[in-house]
Amino acid sequence: MAKGNKSDKAEKTGKTNLHPTKNPISENIRGAMVELLQVHLATAVDITYQTKQAHWNVKGMNFIAVHKLFDELHELTEGYVDTIAERLTAIGGQAHGTVQAAVENSILEPYPLDLVKSEDHLKRLTDSYAAWSAAVEKGIEEASEAGDPLTEDLLTAVGRGLDKSIYFMESHFQS
Repeated sequence: MAKGNKSDKAEKTGKTNLHPTKNPISENIRGAMVELLQVHLATAVDITYQTKQAHWNVKGMNFIAVHKLFDELHELTEGYVDTIAERLTAIGGQAHGTVQAAVENSILEPYPLDLVKSEDHLKRLTDSYAAWSAAVEKGIEEASEAGDPLTEDLLTAVGRGLDKSIYFMESHFQS
């Protein structure tokens, strides 16, 4: 649970505060989906800047190709940040999209700051994308079980994009 983001009562009960909305999903489902989406928002912010970290610091014989790939992946993940935050707020949540919130709520391991070689960046980013992809699959199941097809669909689209990104990165070091 993020520090200072919820009232004392919500903090103690684990209940998410929701903004009033005419969204037809029940308050209980919306609360559960907001909590689910907060984790994915934090992870999306984290992976966006892990990817940018790799983009800024990559070196090697295939520099320009990998540098451009990381920039394209960064733009793609930035889109996930916006899409997730907008869904979260559409169902009455308050998006926690700051770097500090990402640090507290991301499922990813911190990205090493000393990587240089393109293959090292590719492998490490692939690990992060794969970890998030696995979490997205669980989120899809959770949204389905909760009866929120729109959140399920959003996460399915994110998962498809993550799988494609993993394929693009792995193709550099698979034989």
